[in-house]
Amino acid sequence: MKIPDYINHLTAYKPGKPIEETQREYGLKQVFKLASNENPLGPSPLIRKALEKAIANQHLYPDPSQYELLQAGTKFWNLKTENISFGNGTDEIIDFLVRIFCRTKDQILFPLYSFQAYEVTAGACQVECVRVPLKDQWHFDLDKTIEAFEKNKEKIKIVFIANPNNPTGTYMDAKTVRSFLDYFRKQKDVLIVFDEAYFEFTRAQDYESAVQYLPSTENLVVLRTFSKIFGIAGLRLGAMLANAPIVQAYNKMRKPFNVSGLAQVAGVAAMADQDFIRQTQQITWSGLDYYYGELTRLKIDYIPSEGNFVLIDTQTEASVVFEQLLRRGIILRPVKNYGLPNHLRMSVGLEIENQAAIKALAEVLRG
Repeated sequence: MKIPDYINHLTAYKPGKPIEETQREYGLKQVFKLASNENPLGPSPLIRKALEKAIANQHLYPDPSQYELLQAGTKFWNLKTENISFGNGTDEIIDFLVRIFCRTKDQILFPLYSFQAYEVTAGACQVECVRVPLKDQWHFDLDKTIEAFEKNKEKIKIVFIANPNNPTGTYMDAKTVRSFLDYFRKQKDVLIVFDEAYFEFTRAQDYESAVQYLPSTENLVVLRTFSKIFGIAGLRLGAMLANAPIVQAYNKMRKPFNVSGLAQVAGVAAMADQDFIRQTQQITWSGLDYYYGELTRLKIDYIPSEGNFVLIDTQTEASVVFEQLLRRGIILRPVKNYGLPNHLRMSVGLEIENQAAIKALAEVLRG
């Protein structure tokens, strides 16, 4: 059986290197993984307790209606249940949105250096990608985005905006969000997706979530993840916030048991634990400030971040630096697949992990 060429030509999404694999390859006992923007605290005590209780029911299929999860979501986001649905991570939601709104040879548009899942999903659906150049190398450019859309508006069906963006950590400010939506809400044949996976980590005073614009923007979708701030990346849970017709279309496409019972239970507990959110924020912000100070001292260029990670410039081939760090038990994330061969992304971990990463970077890059 012949596999289609468009599948053979795909470049698979490459996740962060696992700890266990690094330990086996290099004979290391202690390895710190700061590659995948995970929560170093793990799940909160409330989540752990809820999961322990739910284990006894895992011989049963999960609730296909996601009732308890939806009820928790209405309180957490102050939305109606008709405006919320959940997926097996936001990856699944992104995949279904492309399948719902695009056909072969249609296009999706997103800024350069955006989350690679958009590109991978598009390729699997024979959908083309339009990448918009950035302002000052790293920042969203509204004028160029509108210009690119106007050139291809008959073919572009989805515009993806990661805000804050991964892997750069940069963001679209509130004024630009409003201007962006003022233009794109008038484009009735295009879906606007704001991917806010790192929303909870933002400190910028001029950052603004797109959620508040759902009532005035019928073609808007906002994505949120439970993998980062809530510390349950392994359970795979993402949320889609949108107007009812979009949610209804997604619910027709998703499988009835796409969110596991454990993920549903964990999600409900996560949204009830504001203290854990604040604790994670403080650890993240403290870790970022530590990174900034040390990277400045070491004269290693970096991009200030609104996520739980920082992008650093190795000023050399980053894959070589990555390999040398692995030998020291530090896993960072090469981002050559994003078109950044000289950069590494470094997640915020616990204090001991952050210090070990900086020590290893100093040895490798400064000798």
